[in-house]
Amino acid sequence: MFAKYIDQIETIGLNLFFVIIFFFIGMAIHDVLKKGDVPLFGRAIVWLVLFLGCAGFVAKGIIQLSMEGSGL
Repeated sequence: MFAKYIDQIETIGLNLFFVIIFFFIGMAIHDVLKKGDVPLFGRAIVWLVLFLGCAGFVAKGIIQLSMEGSGL
């Protein structure tokens, strides 16, 4: 039974790993921005870039799911 679902378990585990990594990256960036006394505009740019990286990862996952669902 476990071997039957190993692909799904691996996929969920990998996605959770990436979520955790993005969280820790965000926490590290928050700490550096706070200690470096970065101006508001600079903080906004840094968070925008981090958000776009996360959004790209999510978009890739959605595209991958839709392509696998259609049989491509």
